Amino acid sequence: MEVHEFFLYLLLILLTARIFAEVATRLKSPSVIGELLAGVVLGPSLFGWVEPLEAIRMLAEIGIILLLFEVGLGTDVRRLVHSGRKSIIVAMSGFMLPLLLGFVLGYGVMGLSPLVALFIGGTLTATSIGITVRALSDLKRQQSPEGQIVLGAAVLDDIMGVMLLAMLYEFSVGGGVSLVNVGKVMIFVASFFVLAPITAKLISLVIKHFDDVSGIPGLIPTTIVSLVLFFAWLAHVMGAPELLGGFAAGLALSRRFFLPFGMALRTDEKFARKIEVQMKPIIQLFTPIFFVMVGLSLNLHEIDWGSAFIWAFSLSMLVVAVIGKMVGPLFIDEPWLLRWMIGIAMVPRGEVGLIFAELGRISGILSNEIYAGMVIVIALTTLLPPLVMKSLYGVIGHRLPVK
Repeated sequence: MEVHEFFLYLLLILLTARIFAEVATRLKSPSVIGELLAGVVLGPSLFGWVEPLEAIRMLAEIGIILLLFEVGLGTDVRRLVHSGRKSIIVAMSGFMLPLLLGFVLGYGVMGLSPLVALFIGGTLTATSIGITVRALSDLKRQQSPEGQIVLGAAVLDDIMGVMLLAMLYEFSVGGGVSLVNVGKVMIFVASFFVLAPITAKLISLVIKHFDDVSGIPGLIPTTIVSLVLFFAWLAHVMGAPELLGGFAAGLALSRRFFLPFGMALRTDEKFARKIEVQMKPIIQLFTPIFFVMVGLSLNLHEIDWGSAFIWAFSLSMLVVAVIGKMVGPLFIDEPWLLRWMIGIAMVPRGEVGLIFAELGRISGILSNEIYAGMVIVIALTTLLPPLVMKSLYGVIGHRLPVK
């Protein structure tokens, strides 16, 4: 491909993603849905104007890593501690049930291989904290009892999801499920999570010092992106997915992060906020490329829509995706209306689910048909819950406690 053609592709991706995201937002839908549709429109499913080139794939990889950095940056570990037992029940059940049900349905009922079934179950475990927070904020319920429980559960869900992603990555590289590989990944991930935050915290102190004395603008974005890429490389060297490096760097630099066992490194709230503000435009530039790439990777023409499998697969996985998140809140001590709200708020899969599905597709584990079915499930679970929450709060919101 000529350089000028690549520029045209990139132009189409960025502008189309932005336009579709704006339309989706105005329709009260998550922007990620618009970016996903932009890829479908530009790719082989519709117009075929843009091919999923390797150069675009590399930019999408950077987008995934920065997306996980943003997730880590917004993770509030103390919120999990404060919300306590209820958040843990909601998170654990919402993680284990979809994983087990998705695996049993894929392996036991549909006859798929164990590794494919694991990837399906893993994709269904995710909860998009970004979409959940956005929905609760729009409804002014972020500080409500159910809002605190949901956000605490979503934090734990993110951490467990990244750990599972590391294991699935190892399985995809190793070509199968192995208890030895599980143990190795757990040791590497645990070591990485102990060392990486401390290292990132110390490096951030150096960055802050040079930012105070630098006479050239742009030092923070340059050094923070370099730090994230270094951690992504380090994660790969230690046998974990590169994504884990982005998440760990974001977690360590979060304003809400604290080191366990009393090992406190003071967090400069003002500097941490400065990192968030200056990194935001870079993250917003690269992450849409990833979501468009997901759409570009879909070829809906290759799927036999007359086949009963695709419909049975998508519908059954959608049921598992919803039920798996709705059961846990039924066992906590809250009014029934709040339990239902918590369950609905945990359903959105969003960008986290797409990361799982994309890893399965890239590694050749998920076929185009199964990948398409999972994207359909992720899109529906991302699009519908905010609309349902808005409708239900409009009807019964006056009967719910504020704090």
